[in-house]
Amino acid sequence: MRYYIIAGEASGDLHAGNLLKEIRKNDPTAEFRAWGGDLMEAAGAQLVKHYRELAFMGFAEVIRNLPTILGNLKFCKEDILSYQPDALILVDYPGFNIRISTWAKEKGIRVIYYISPQVWAWKENRVKKLKQSVGKMLVILPFEKAFYQKWNYEVEYVGHPLVEVIDSFLSVHKQDVAAPNGRGIIALLPGSRKQEIIKKLPIMLEVAAYFPQFQFVVAKAPGQEDEFYTPMLEKYTNVSSVRNETYRLLSQAQAALVTSGTATLETALFGVPEVVCYKGSNISYQIAKRLIRVKYISLVNLIMDKSVVTELIQQELTPQNLKTELESLLFDQVRRSALEADYKALRELLSAGGHASYNAARLIDIFMKTGK
Repeated sequence: MRYYIIAGEASGDLHAGNLLKEIRKNDPTAEFRAWGGDLMEAAGAQLVKHYRELAFMGFAEVIRNLPTILGNLKFCKEDILSYQPDALILVDYPGFNIRISTWAKEKGIRVIYYISPQVWAWKENRVKKLKQSVGKMLVILPFEKAFYQKWNYEVEYVGHPLVEVIDSFLSVHKQDVAAPNGRGIIALLPGSRKQEIIKKLPIMLEVAAYFPQFQFVVAKAPGQEDEFYTPMLEKYTNVSSVRNETYRLLSQAQAALVTSGTATLETALFGVPEVVCYKGSNISYQIAKRLIRVKYISLVNLIMDKSVVTELIQQELTPQNLKTELESLLFDQVRRSALEADYKALRELLSAGGHASYNAARLIDIFMKTGK
């Protein structure tokens, strides 16, 4: 079988890479052409475009880069037609992938969606497009199956792929992160895109001055150069950084300040107390506030349907508020114990479906053979 796979972000690259390995177990002759990243390429995909060229954050940023996005869509369609895949596998990345799925359906190409777009958060009517164009929808959040059932759309819950990724890491690669003078570690995860890093990392770093007894360690994004971070980091004596070692960092951290997104869930699955940080451009934030219809911005709170971790959003994201929350996470044992119990319940919820990439590959194999 020939598959064309589109993942537009680092997390999609990770999960798609593992999915490709599992598909190959069922079909050793499978071929893959992809938009993604290094992990998909390492799993055997022929890479067309790297996700570094595709990441635009927020409504204002998308509008500014609209010519590039439209050019990418045009090129992608032409490349798919040239490759003539047996199926298209879309991984998250909704703004781009929903458009591609609608087009692919019109061209008679079978469409599989792994990691559903978060249509339950905003623009819920996009479900209609997905239902019409996607032959097999594979979801990774427990509440998504019930959400789609409201629209009479049967989807498959496969479990969350991060559980197996983190379990594998902890069983094989757990190591110490070097911290000067044996100080405890606070992890800073400011995101992967330049726009979000510039907005949030300087605020996170200001907190380091209040905790000289701790070493603050910044997880650099794979797609950003060291020179980008240097001006922000160089004035702090208790701040260092790592690259491509985020999991090793989380495995040793006492607490973390984390930008909203997949990293909030990763941090929780490592059992690290965290503060969730979000700050975007004012225009993007004002638009999002009016469109997004969920109670929380972090996946941890959304999945648990309650406020497990503190979210500091927009104007609330200040050094003083971060200092207050971090003190509580580090020194309030009652708070830490409550978090530990909630994190355990979260892991159990996400593990209920078994290993996501194995389940997804099995269902894809059945779909390709039977159409069901």
